[in-house]
Amino acid sequence: MNNLLAYIPAFPLLGFLVLSIAGRKMSKNLVALTGAGTICISAIISLVIAAGFISSPPTEGFISTSVWHWFTLSDFIVNIGLRADALSVVFIFIITFVGALIHIYSAEFMRHDEDYARFFASMNLFVCSMLLLVLADNLVLLYLGWEGVGLCSYLLIGFWFKEPTNNHAANKAFLITRIGDTAMLIGLFLIFHNLRTLNIQEILLLAPQNFSTGSSEITLIALLLLAGGMGKSAQVPLQTWLPDAMAGPSPVSALIHAATMVTAGVYLVARMNAVFALSPLAMSIVAVVGAVTLLLAGCSAMVQSDIKRILAYSTISQIGYMFLALGVGAWTAAIFHFFTHAFFKALLFLAAGVIIESLHHEHNIFRMGGLKKSMPVVFVTFLAGAAALAALPLVTAGFFSKDPILWYAFSSEKGNAWLWMTALLGAFLTAFYTTRLMIVVFWGEAKTAIGHHPGKAMIIPLIILAILSVTAGFVEWPHNMIHLTLFSDLLHQQLPEVALKPDLPAESLFQLIAALTTFAGIALGYMLYYRKTYLATSWLQSPSVAGVHNLFKSGWGFDHFYRAVFVQPFLFITRINRTDFFDRIYDGIASLNIQLNRFLSLSQNGSLRWYVVGVLAGALFIITLQLLL
Repeated sequence: MNNLLAYIPAFPLLGFLVLSIAGRKMSKNLVALTGAGTICISAIISLVIAAGFISSPPTEGFISTSVWHWFTLSDFIVNIGLRADALSVVFIFIITFVGALIHIYSAEFMRHDEDYARFFASMNLFVCSMLLLVLADNLVLLYLGWEGVGLCSYLLIGFWFKEPTNNHAANKAFLITRIGDTAMLIGLFLIFHNLRTLNIQEILLLAPQNFSTGSSEITLIALLLLAGGMGKSAQVPLQTWLPDAMAGPSPVSALIHAATMVTAGVYLVARMNAVFALSPLAMSIVAVVGAVTLLLAGCSAMVQSDIKRILAYSTISQIGYMFLALGVGAWTAAIFHFFTHAFFKALLFLAAGVIIESLHHEHNIFRMGGLKKSMPVVFVTFLAGAAALAALPLVTAGFFSKDPILWYAFSSEKGNAWLWMTALLGAFLTAFYTTRLMIVVFWGEAKTAIGHHPGKAMIIPLIILAILSVTAGFVEWPHNMIHLTLFSDLLHQQLPEVALKPDLPAESLFQLIAALTTFAGIALGYMLYYRKTYLATSWLQSPSVAGVHNLFKSGWGFDHFYRAVFVQPFLFITRINRTDFFDRIYDGIASLNIQLNRFLSLSQNGSLRWYVVGVLAGALFIITLQLLL
């Protein structure tokens, strides 16, 4: 298995290189075969490694390979080294398997785009960067992958760059994530300053030996790493880039939200669990950030009218659940929700892409409707993804992964009733806006005629993801129902078990409350958008309700606040400083060169007589110098 490890990121990289160099000369069939084929090969290799890892676990708990020596600075040696343990295996499986389905879907979805090769080249590089990030055995290589996914997100969000709004969205994503990336880079410097290594396993081993629990140094390092994770995973207050990132093609949205980019922060915190565990304050902040994010994003998702923005806010909210789980020490619960979320969120975005394409690029859900009968396969698959998102009890993967988070938010030693109630309210909001989305899009009268139906390349990935959205959660059941913990048993090789409070109430009581909360959200959505639609309209006529509605729809006004506090003052300063002292120095150098150019160009006037005079003058000048000297 060690020999196969390097091939997982190598094939997507190969696809990127081939398509970048020769893509314009290749047929679209060959482009699709290269782009999707290389990811499929990586997915097969990942499945082989995962199967071997589960059936015959390595004695050391991991497999590794060193590809080559990268660089040496004094006694600091960095290699291109890959390491796969239980945590990495879960991530590479999701990245390659879900990524392969998205690439197959893209082969048809992007078929008529003039930049077909550029799209697949960027997608392949995206997958390669994410694979490097999760397989890196040192933080330098991890940071290379980290910046790689940032670059690729910029390229793909702004893929249709002829539209100014798309360029703005790409720039916004790039700049906001840079804030977190800068903080993370400072954290890496502090780690090296204190431990003299950036090898991940050495850090996890040395950190408890060199830092006391709760010390200011380890807390600062953990918070800087958290800031990096908040930027990539779109957590409050660095979440504003993700809704605008919907400017990219639907396959890009699916890849960013399900298998790459936004899950990078979850991976970073989980991977550096020993560092975070040494700082109770940092752990509490991780939990609070997740709780606040899931609630704010859930409120915003309730009132959006763009189908992709609803799903975008949903992703922010669901990643918030993962951060909440990480913050209370439920490491495996967070990764399990990442696992199931990848399937149903990829499904929802791909299905949304089918709907948008079929309805002549219509994004507004209130201009859709009636698709239940006209697009039955899309309806059934979308329903499976929506049910999983709403965590419909016992029949969807979303329930099996979200239920432990709700339980541990209360029962963990680091949990409390406030975190649990916030997560419970978020579950209610999720069920509500998911029901609203389903009813408005698929029930009622059709408001936009269907232009064309999708082909098999787009439908088959939906069916596969729909099946997994229902069944993927069956590998991990609640402890009080069935003792089946295959997923957590695998991850406990790498991640600590959650510590529970003593004398806890019955878990079944919390499950019953969560189930009733989910059904209450579904019932409210059904009433307001199917049975008594006039209620929602009449409520919006109230100034106070309309004000709250607009606040939620604007994403709680974060963009307006940042523009007023940071963007406009910065632009004002740049306008004042446009002709500062240093600019005058460089302008003076440029002006001097221009004047010298004009003076010397006088000799190049095209007159043979002037050229002869110049040669004679030069010769006389040289002879005169020789006579004088």
